Amino acid sequence: MPTTNNDVLRRLRYTLDLGDSKMISMFVLGGCTVTRAQVSSWLKREEDPDFIECDDRELAIFLNGLIVAFRGKREGPQPIPETRLNNNIILRKLKIALNLQAEDMLEIFALSSVRISKHELSAFFRKPFHAQYRDCKAQLFRKFMTGLQSKYRSDA
Repeated sequence: MPTTNNDVLRRLRYTLDLGDSKMISMFVLGGCTVTRAQVSSWLKREEDPDFIECDDRELAIFLNGLIVAFRGKREGPQPIPETRLNNNIILRKLKIALNLQAEDMLEIFALSSVRISKHELSAFFRKPFHAQYRDCKAQLFRKFMTGLQSKYRSDA
């Protein structure tokens, strides 16, 4: 089962203990104003009649805002939100936002019983046309999110 953008939003909200106001401020920091109703609709389960799918651009805006909130604004022009996301891009944005080094990421994977090498990890952050590039598959990405939750939520 692939991870949806809504799943990523829900998991990050829980893992980082973000209330509605904080979620809204992340979108603002990413360059987009959203309403509490929009955030609420994105966080609902698929079977809920008020559920709205979060598209790639909206998640990219949120992740850019997360980077600004946790690391501060970078010098020069701000990044333009991607219109197409994949697990590799989301993983990179989380790495930047949470200031994770390779060792930190390997530890997070290990928290969900995944052992990968530094070389395997670095392959996720290469350009897609690079010979050593590797897709971060949905199952591995979910394991990373589970490990992240274990690391950042003491009650998880």
